[in-house]
Formats: sequence, structure tokens, C-alpha cells
Amino acid sequence: MDVLHPRLLVSAFAECFAFYDAVLPEVLGANLVKGGPDGPYAHWDVGSQGVLSMLDRGAMAEVADTGALPVDAAAEQDRVMLVSRVPDVDRAYAVCLAHGGRSVTEPADRPGWGLRAAHVRDPEGNLVEFQSY
Repeated sequence: MDVLHPRLLVSAFAECFAFYDAVLPEVLGANLVKGGPDGPYAHWDVGSQGVLSMLDRGAMAEVADTGALPVDAAAEQDRVMLVSRVPDVDRAYAVCLAHGGRSVTEPADRPGWGLRAAHVRDPEGNLVEFQSY
């Protein structure tokens, strides 16, 4: 049973699917359980636990009756970040960049945080942190 896992609502479904379908298995050992690049839904698990699910933003807008609202909000600070503990931050960062991720911060030791971390953005612009400690 998945107690809690993130679900990304994305407009660029095919691009985000390609990114996560390449990164999640290689970096976290996740398996695609359902869905494909044509959407509107996909999800990946590690073992029996949900790691990430993704849904086309337009499909959710129909359900939530928000289709009349603007798709892109004005630029603002991030509200959500996906964080994953990995054995090798440098490798996770490199895998993301190789599959279309954009660098935010290169891998670095963060003594004040007590860990090593790197940050990337997925093709939709979602912030992702990889950390090891």
C-alpha cells in the first residue's frame, strides 16, 4: 500500500515521461508499473512502494473543473521539490543531465545540511534534489 507518493501534473507529458522513465530506473531502481509516453498517466514503483506518478495536467483539469484557468502561472518561487536519497549524488546528477534535465546546482557537499546534494529541473521545470549522507 502506498501511504503517500508524489504525483506530478505536467503539460509536456511525453518529454517528462522520457526523462523519468530513463532516470528513475537507473538512479533509484524504480520500475514502470503503468502507462507510457502517450499518457495521460504513468507510475513507477520501487518494490511494492509507489515512487512517482504523473498525470497530464489537462486530464486533471477536467476532473477538478479548472480547465478555464490559465495553464501557466506567473513566475514564482518553487512550491514543490522531489527529493531522493541516493548512494551517488554525482552519478544521479549526470544521469539526469544525460536525459534532458537542466542543472540548477552541481553536486556539492553541504556541511550546514549534513549531506551532499545536487539539484536539477525536469523537462517541465520541476525541481529535483538528489542527496546522500
